[in-house]
Amino acid sequence: MNRHVQFLLPFGSIGCSIFRLILFEGILYILKVAVSPPYFRFPSRPLLVTGGAGFIGTNFIIEWLKNSAATILNIDRLSYGNRCNVENIMESSKYFFAQCDIGDLEQIKALLAEHRPVAVINFAAETHVDRSIRSPENFVQTNVVGTLRFLEAIQSYFRALPDKEKDVFRFVHVSTDEVYGTLSLQEAPFEETSPFCPNSPYAASKAASDHFVRAFGQTFGLPVITTHCSNNFGPFQFPEKFIPLMIHNALKGKPLPIYGDGEQIRDWLYVTDHCSALCRVLEAGRIGETYNIGGNNELRNVDVVQVLCDILDRRKPLSHGSYRSQIEHVEDRPGHDRRYAVNSKKMLEELNWSAKETFFSGLTKTVDWYLSHWDWMEQITGSSFQEWTDYNYGNRTRAQA
Repeated sequence: MNRHVQFLLPFGSIGCSIFRLILFEGILYILKVAVSPPYFRFPSRPLLVTGGAGFIGTNFIIEWLKNSAATILNIDRLSYGNRCNVENIMESSKYFFAQCDIGDLEQIKALLAEHRPVAVINFAAETHVDRSIRSPENFVQTNVVGTLRFLEAIQSYFRALPDKEKDVFRFVHVSTDEVYGTLSLQEAPFEETSPFCPNSPYAASKAASDHFVRAFGQTFGLPVITTHCSNNFGPFQFPEKFIPLMIHNALKGKPLPIYGDGEQIRDWLYVTDHCSALCRVLEAGRIGETYNIGGNNELRNVDVVQVLCDILDRRKPLSHGSYRSQIEHVEDRPGHDRRYAVNSKKMLEELNWSAKETFFSGLTKTVDWYLSHWDWMEQITGSSFQEWTDYNYGNRTRAQA
C-alpha cells in the first residue's frame, strides 16, 4: 500500500477525503499550467509594460496587479506619463519601475537582461492629434524611430531565449483606430482588413509603427500581435484630451470648446474594458494577427459634452443654471476626421470578449473619479498645461454651431 495513503488511514474517511482533495488540486494545477498564458507559466518573470505611467498603461497595471500574481516591469520616460499615477503601487513587491526612453537601445537591452520579461505590451507613444499638428517630428521620433529601436532590442532578446520561453513570448503592440482614416455616416465600421489611410501626423506615425511591428514579425519571426482601439476614456486621462478637458473646464467655469459643428462621431471605449481586452489578447491572441477593440458606443462630440454636463449638473450642481451654458463651438482643427468606428466581432468570436460598460455607465464612473481625485487634476494642470490650452484654443474663432 502506498505509504502516503497508509499514513492517512488512521484518520478514516476524512483522511482519504483530504488525500483525494490534495490529489485533485495537484492535477488541476498541472492542467492550469499546461494551458495557462505566458505570465502564469513563469510567475517569477515580469510582464514588460512600456508607457505604463500614461493613461491606458496606468489603468492596465492597476487592473493587472489586482487580478494577477505575476509581476510588472514598467518602462516610461515620463515625458507624457505621470509618476503620480502609479504612486499607490510603487511599494508593491510585484511592481518595478524604470525611467527610460524606448528608443534608448542600450538601456533597454540592459533592462531586458536584468529582468528577463516573459511578454511585452507596448503602450509607449505620443498620442494627442492636436500636438502632432503642432510638432509632427516629435511623433515620428517617439512613435516611429522609438518603436523601431525598441523592436530591435526585443528581437535581440527574443533570439537568445531558450525554445520553451520563445514558445510563450508575445509582443503586443497597442495602436489606434485612427490609422484607418475616416468613415462616412453610411459606411460600416472598420475591420482588421481595412486599408490604412491616416489623416493626421499622429495617425501616420502610429500606422508607420504598426508596419514596423508587422515587418519584425514577418521578417524576423518575432511573435507580434497588434490591437487597434477606439477612443478610450476613464480615470487618469490627461486633461488635454476631450472628456477630461471638458470636466476640468466645466468645474473651473471656463468655456467647453467643441470643434466645428460638433457632429464628429467617435466610438467610446471605457478604459478598463480595453484593459480586459488586452489581457485576452495576451492570453489567447493568435501570433501575427490584428484585433480591433471597440466599445460599441458611437456618439457625436456635441452629445458627449451635453451628457457630461447633465451628469455634472446632478453630481456637482451650479448655484444657478447648467454646465451646458459653458458650451462654445470653436474653429475646427485641420483635417479633422468625421467618424471613427471599429468592428470588434473578431474579439468576440475568437477571444470571447466584448465591452461591459455602456457609455453612460463609464462616463458616470469617470466623472465620479475626477471629482474624488481633484487634487490629481490640480497637480497635473500646471503652467505647461495652461500654456498648451491657451495656444490650442485661445486663437480659435467662434464657430457657428
